[in-house]
Amino acid sequence: MVRPFRRAAVLLLAAACTRSPSSSSGATQGAGSVARTTAPVVATLIRPGPPPVHQGEAIRPRPAPCLPGEPDAAPSTLGEEALAALDRGDAVRALACSDEALRVAPRLVSALAARGGALASQGQLDDARLAFARALAIDPDDVHALLGAANLYVRQLGGGRDGLEAGLEYAARGLRAAGRPPRRGVAARLELLAGMAENDLGRSSLALPHLDRAVAGRPEDADAAYERGVALFELCRFDEAQRAFERALALAPDDPWTLHQLGLVAEQRGDRRRAEALLAKARALAPADFKPDLPVDDKTFRAQVEAAVAALPEPERRALALAPLEIQELPDREDLVAVDPPLSPSILGLYRGPSENEPCTAADGPRCRSIVFYRKNLIRFARDRGELEEQVRVTLLHELGHLHGESDDELRDRGLE
Repeated sequence: MVRPFRRAAVLLLAAACTRSPSSSSGATQGAGSVARTTAPVVATLIRPGPPPVHQGEAIRPRPAPCLPGEPDAAPSTLGEEALAALDRGDAVRALACSDEALRVAPRLVSALAARGGALASQGQLDDARLAFARALAIDPDDVHALLGAANLYVRQLGGGRDGLEAGLEYAARGLRAAGRPPRRGVAARLELLAGMAENDLGRSSLALPHLDRAVAGRPEDADAAYERGVALFELCRFDEAQRAFERALALAPDDPWTLHQLGLVAEQRGDRRRAEALLAKARALAPADFKPDLPVDDKTFRAQVEAAVAALPEPERRALALAPLEIQELPDREDLVAVDPPLSPSILGLYRGPSENEPCTAADGPRCRSIVFYRKNLIRFARDRGELEEQVRVTLLHELGHLHGESDDELRDRGLE
């Protein structure tokens, strides 16, 4: 099973602000991915010729025809053959057929869409983006181009929020186009991509309806089952999440991402032995994706938190008198489901209570305000001691921002997501 680029997602940088279970709050969650931008295209009056062939460079042989039995095949026929090859996973043939079609009909959208998909499959992501941009400039509602563009932005480019939002928009437009006339298989794939984007944007309550439809349309798709499990896990519906992940594992046995998520579900349900076994198996199958937890015990972790507090400016240290610090292994389910939609089980920190300018109420309990650090989530998120130290600092500043009344959007704008 191929996991999307951004799928380090289970331990995203996350923090939250909440009152007691009777109150409301907001939560933040953002991926540590690299935003990508596209430079503007500048037109010139002088069109340069092709670059010279330098001595020693290989000259490619003349390509074989896409359809040897049909030497006069129409470009549209070649474009459809390119799309069919792409669906079969034959990116080389898809590229050859689309290039042949485009030599005759350079504005053929089906060929451009197939070319974009083939290039993306071969890792030529910038060229793929240009191919999809050309296709959608010609026909903004072509469902194959929209599907390819959505897949590129959601699963491959690894962009930040802007890239995910762009992919989500392509998927949404594709879903509208897929109904004219209905294309059930394409629609289910677009639903999956929309659900992936919403999950990665921290909006699993919006992801779940997309993923329900994706699973209904593609019941044998392991990625759809897996992604639906992620949404259910993020919404703290752990029994349903376990069933979804078990279905994904039946479709793709020994998939490390599914095993990892099943381990996190077991952990939330208090089955420590099963959790450790599943997480260890995932690490053994994919050591580059799942590193061992940093060996940071309670005492060392507490010392890092205290060092972060000591480094604060004096006014911020005084502010902490209003919100004493706590350290827990993992979030309490009661804290997570105190708001609607629930907070993610992978949050790194939590601010409980009203801002400093709001009065406490009886519903806030005897300890009106507090800031919580979640040790296990933090040591899993960090790749080394230096990153752990930095993340403890950022989490502390984020929760202090909530104490001062800042919203999640305001904190994100300050780089404290």
